[in-house]
Amino acid sequence: MGRMRRLSGFTGAGYDKGRGRAWQAAWQLVSSVLVMPWYVPVRVRIAVLRAFGATIGRGVNLRSGVRVHWPWKLTIGDASWIGERVWILNLEPVDIGHDVCISQDVLLCTGSHDRHSPTFEFDNAPIRVGNGAWVAARATILRGVTIGANALVGATALVTRDVHEGETVLAPRAHPSGPRP
Repeated sequence: MGRMRRLSGFTGAGYDKGRGRAWQAAWQLVSSVLVMPWYVPVRVRIAVLRAFGATIGRGVNLRSGVRVHWPWKLTIGDASWIGERVWILNLEPVDIGHDVCISQDVLLCTGSHDRHSPTFEFDNAPIRVGNGAWVAARATILRGVTIGANALVGATALVTRDVHEGETVLAPRAHPSGPRP
């Protein structure tokens, strides 16, 4: 059995939030009022994200319920779609190309922890989604992954490695229960 974790010793060493506490708090408040709600127009959502440092191209469709951890670590290219309830947990930069579709309930997670660290320190890395890629509903993309141009990540897939240009990655199929013929 491995050694016991001592979470009380966690320092967060090496993680740079990129802005001070006041800016972070302002973002958390403003995003809950002007980015996530269904009644806020897309142009307002995008303007608020840009005001907090996001780089967002033209013609982007950012649906309601989208949660962005740190907008100053987010880039979205022209004509990309970000679906309802997408969670961009970008402790590190997330770069989404142009003409990308990130479907509803997708999680882009740049954060993790070093399982070998006795204090469970961060093990974060950026995520990049290439031009023309499609990440389908409820897929999860983990830290350090690059999704290549024109790649397809199927619904509910868990992606832990790079997906090459034009490649398709699907979630494993469930096997029916009960007797087999």
